[in-house]
Amino acid sequence: MKLISQLSKETGIPIGTIRFYEKSGLFSGKTRMDVTTNNYVYYGDEVIDKLRFIQMAKVVGFTLAEIKEVIDAWYKKEISKAAKITVLNLKLLQIDEKMKELKAMKKQIALCKYNIEHDLSQ
Repeated sequence: MKLISQLSKETGIPIGTIRFYEKSGLFSGKTRMDVTTNNYVYYGDEVIDKLRFIQMAKVVGFTLAEIKEVIDAWYKKEISKAAKITVLNLKLLQIDEKMKELKAMKKQIALCKYNIEHDLSQ
C-alpha cells in the first residue's frame, strides 16, 4: 500500500491531479482501520496501473468521462477484445471528424489571409 506522494513520485502525476482523478471516480484508496491518528489514504499497486492507463488514454484523446466508462472493465480484463476494438474505432471516427473540422477551419483562415494580403484598397 502506498501513500499519494509515493504514487506521484512513481507516475510523475501531480498529487492534485491524482486527487482529482480519485474524486472523479476513476479509482479509490483506502484508509487503514488500524491507524486512527491520521486520515491517510493508501493505494494498492493496481492504482499505479490505472494511473498509467489514464495517462495513455488521455494522450491519445480520450476524455475523463470516456476513460471512466471503460477503466475498470478494461483494467480487470472484463471487456472483450471486440468491445475494446469498438471503443477504439469510435475514437478513430471522432478523430477523423475533428481532422475534417480543423481542415475546414484552416481553409477559411488561409482564405481570409489571402484576401487581406491581396486587398488593394488598403
